[in-house]
Formats: sequence, structure tokens, C-alpha cells
Amino acid sequence: MKTTQTIFQDGDHKWVAIVRDPARPDYLVDTNGYLVTHGGQGMLVDPGGLEVFPAVFSAVATEFDPSAISSIFASHQDPDVISSLALWLEFNPQMRCHISWLWASFIPHFGGNASTFAVIPDEGMAISLGGLPLQAVPAHYLHSSGNFHLYDRAAKVLFSGDVGAALLPPEHNELFVKDFSAHIRHSEAFHRRWMGSNEAKRQWCERASQLDIDLLCPQHGAIYQGKDVQRFIDWFDGLHVGVLRA
Repeated sequence: MKTTQTIFQDGDHKWVAIVRDPARPDYLVDTNGYLVTHGGQGMLVDPGGLEVFPAVFSAVATEFDPSAISSIFASHQDPDVISSLALWLEFNPQMRCHISWLWASFIPHFGGNASTFAVIPDEGMAISLGGLPLQAVPAHYLHSSGNFHLYDRAAKVLFSGDVGAALLPPEHNELFVKDFSAHIRHSEAFHRRWMGSNEAKRQWCERASQLDIDLLCPQHGAIYQGKDVQRFIDWFDGLHVGVLRA
């Protein structure tokens, strides 16, 4: 069962983490999704695969009226990110999906039509949610060739997709990183294998270091907060990626 936890709130401006599911089948990778709300509208961020749709829908409904969810932000094309799209569109055919232009003709294999997609150019773009400006931040080749993160300047939240992810053992179900040195051991092999470009990594680290971030929220594993955000960026900057082993 998925559960929710509010990680930021200022009035009706909220970030809600739709967190890991210890009861999921062990053949499925666990994921974090996020719900952003503002001005009576909601946006789902990497809502997940079709297998977890009932659990995600039920969890979201405890926090927010699902009929007021107007859009989806998909960091990239992977099935654990967006293969639930057809089911969300069955619930609300007017829902828009923000995705890299690179995947605009691939994602419709999961669902939707030409009017569903709001494509994001390579340089990124501003996305409005109920009047709140959100920024799609380029993260290409980390790991997908067309990849975006989502920055909320007002909340100081950066959704970082697979960057910052950790494949944690079952006994580590904490929402926030508690011990960076212990936690990062569960991230290293993932980042070496899944992040394909040292140059893209360096550019992302420079870009992220210029943002004011309180919470760095990956799609897998625990959330980095406070000083652990820059600690992670520095660690990632020094990691050699795109290799099977160190």
C-alpha cells in the first residue's frame, strides 16, 4: 500500500510524497511519486507504472480531489515513471502530460493522443500550476537522453528523477536520509551504471548548485534535506559514471 506524507506546505501550496510500498511484489522496483498542489490544481510528478496505479490513486485521494489534478510531469519515458498514463487519462481525459519533446511520439504507446502532450524543449521551460511557476530543468543523459527535473523556487524543492536515487534494502524505509555516509552506499552502483555521461553529470551539478534547494527528491529511495543536498551534489560531481564497476 502506498502512503502519503506532506513534505512542504504553505497555504494550499503543497508537495506530497507518495512513498514507497513495502507490500509491493518483489519483482517491481519501488518508486516515489509526488503530488504538487496550488490554486486548487494538482500536478502528479512521475506517477508510476500501471501496476501501482490503484495504490497511487488511493493514496492521492486521501490528500486531494483527484478530479482537480490537471497535469502530469514525467521526467522521462521509463515504464516505472509513466506507464500508468492511460489509466489517469481514463479517469480524466483532459489531463495534460509534460514530457521531453524527444518522447512525444513514444509515450503515446502508453496512452494519450496529440492533445495530451505538452512537450518540453531541450533547454527546459516554465510550467504553470494554478499560477505557480515551476521550472523544467534539463537533466539529459541522467539517465535518459531526454530527461527533465522539476524545480519549485517558492518551495525550494527539486524533484530529481533518478539522480539521487538509492535502492534501499527493506529495513531502510525512512522518508529522509538520516545518515548520508551510510545511505550513499546504496546509491553508488546505481549512479555508476545508470548515469551515462560524465559531462552531463558535471553540467547538472553546476546547474543544481546554483539553485536554492531545501529538499532534493528522487524517484527511488530517501529524500535529501538541508546540508545533505549539497553533500549529495558534491558526491555526485566526484563520481565517475557510465561504467559497470569502479
